[in-house]
Amino acid sequence: MKQFYFTFLVIFSISLTMHSQAIDTPVDIGGYNMHFNIMKGVGTPILFEAGGGDDSSVWTSILERIHKVTGTTLITYDRSGFGQSELNSALKNDSDFGIENGIKELETGLAKLGYGDDIILVSHSYGGQYNLLYANKHPKKVKSIVLIDATLSDFWNDDFLAMRDKFVDINTIPKGTGDYYLNFNYNEIMRSLRNTQFPDNIPVTNIFPDKSAPVYPKEYSERWKKVHVDLGEKNNNVTNIIAEGSSHAVFNDNPALVINAIIKAYSETLDKSQQNVVLHKALGNAIELSIETKVHNRSEHDLNTLGYSFLQTQELDKALDIFKTTTLLFPNSANAYDSYGEALLIADKKTEAIEMYEKSIALNPDNEHGKEVLLKLKEKN
Repeated sequence: MKQFYFTFLVIFSISLTMHSQAIDTPVDIGGYNMHFNIMKGVGTPILFEAGGGDDSSVWTSILERIHKVTGTTLITYDRSGFGQSELNSALKNDSDFGIENGIKELETGLAKLGYGDDIILVSHSYGGQYNLLYANKHPKKVKSIVLIDATLSDFWNDDFLAMRDKFVDINTIPKGTGDYYLNFNYNEIMRSLRNTQFPDNIPVTNIFPDKSAPVYPKEYSERWKKVHVDLGEKNNNVTNIIAEGSSHAVFNDNPALVINAIIKAYSETLDKSQQNVVLHKALGNAIELSIETKVHNRSEHDLNTLGYSFLQTQELDKALDIFKTTTLLFPNSANAYDSYGEALLIADKKTEAIEMYEKSIALNPDNEHGKEVLLKLKEKN
């Protein structure tokens, strides 16, 4: 067991010395520039949409990890009026700077960069509305979507928009800025996209915190979480993942969860042989991230979630590797041994499964489910 742990540490610590070069790329959209940041690679490119008021810099901390495993092109950009991107001076009315115009600018920029075909979308917060609209305009080009506590189309009913107006005073926002135009058009954008759904041919991973928006009024937080839960429960193409203990910016609080979800979404666009290569790298990536953040229980949760995702896709060998690694990294976790025991049972390795359940119960004598399973296993033996 120590050898297994050491091998992975050596292989993947070496890979940390490899760094990808991100290229700042201004693109002329028609007399004004938009700022794109390209980390070039091979494969279906991944486009990142920041939340409202943010620019592309919010993604910086997770890009290198994703690129190291996938090797594909990663694209971040600043929407017009944010970061280093300019506004279109030809637009005269405040209402001209809505999301439809934003999508047209994005399409123009991607086409000029040569990324106007197949793509994977990742978004945070308000950026989810961009993913929603883009996916509905290009349902055959969008191969997968990862939402990170995204604003969903069904959240903003008229009562909640009225509540929002009490907290947002547009007169305090400098006119002629991206932030001004975003807030000026916000309510109309939410009304126009209300009840719009993601195309059912596109797989969607929906990541959101277990306690969404805790700083807002209770009814706001409850509705926010409900629409996220409903999205996964009512749509077969949507997989919900709850980010335990995270705030709105899940990619900051739990980067391992977000990184691994994006890698997995990318891997599912590949053929089987390519997928195996990426998922093997993903295993090492998950281990590294867990080692770095071992003091946080969430890293154990991330590995456990990844293991069960492999069980769901019937990739038993990968699941066993993940669960075994979790017990090595978290030797005092009763849950880690319980999960590994469950996977071993599925693999019909009953003797090893018994050993794992015994360790789990020794660490947590209140593990009644583990006791029941262990009793049945020993009766059969």
